[in-house]
Amino acid sequence: MKLIRFGKRDTEKPGVLLEDGTRLDVSAFGSDFDESFFGNEGPSKLEEWLKKNQANCPKVADEIRWGSPLCRPSKLVCVGLNYAKHAEESGMEAPKEPVLFFKATSAIVGPYDPIVIPKGSQKTDWEVELAVVIGKKASYVSEEEALNHVAGYVLHNDVSERAFQLERSGQWVKGKSCDTFAPLGPFIATANEVDNPNNLNLWLKLNGVMMQNSSTSDFIFNIQQVVSYISQFMTLLPGDIISTGTPFGVGLGMDPPLYLKAGDEVELGIEGLGISKQKCISFK
Repeated sequence: MKLIRFGKRDTEKPGVLLEDGTRLDVSAFGSDFDESFFGNEGPSKLEEWLKKNQANCPKVADEIRWGSPLCRPSKLVCVGLNYAKHAEESGMEAPKEPVLFFKATSAIVGPYDPIVIPKGSQKTDWEVELAVVIGKKASYVSEEEALNHVAGYVLHNDVSERAFQLERSGQWVKGKSCDTFAPLGPFIATANEVDNPNNLNLWLKLNGVMMQNSSTSDFIFNIQQVVSYISQFMTLLPGDIISTGTPFGVGLGMDPPLYLKAGDEVELGIEGLGISKQKCISFK
């Protein structure tokens, strides 16, 4: 099942995406896609509800905005330097343990919303990433049990301001959390739709030119390892997001570096998780 949300920002409604591309409004199910939904077997209950009620669900018009496919989670945990070739292009050694940082959930936007280049930014960069949506509370889980705590997967552009991240002291969170820096979607694919999250093609184009084209098979730490590892340090709640890192091909790693500017268009996708597209605009 593919979970979506639609409508004006901050007033989105829940929906599902059918195989033929039709979007259905499932507001009548009675739950948005939030912590309570994921923590109470919402996806499976919605699937059963649809068997009886799909014919009565209104279709969503094509012109209506795609929102983030889940409500603001309690946290968005990111894994840095999790692809071998990306660590190499960044001039850093491959980590011995997952590198963790947070991204403010206020950065979350829909898959086709614009990226706002922040005030004073000179080094805004792109990062296509596979993100994991937690479906069951996870604390001290083993690698063997980790996938039982995953509700699904979603496409994420981990937009990053490199000067804020690397040149302004402290943790990376400053360069990761600007408004609009976390486009999610277009949909969450429930876990049963993804056979092997550790072997998915993912790519990103800038103004039509391929910049990133790799596979999650280049992970240093796979999904099971990452979920288990993070759960040793904090409780992961239903609806929480783990973004699992980006492959090589970011602007920072180019010679000379290349960064986003107003008017640029970023398009990205992951096998089985759809395609998103963002236009870059300046902060006003």
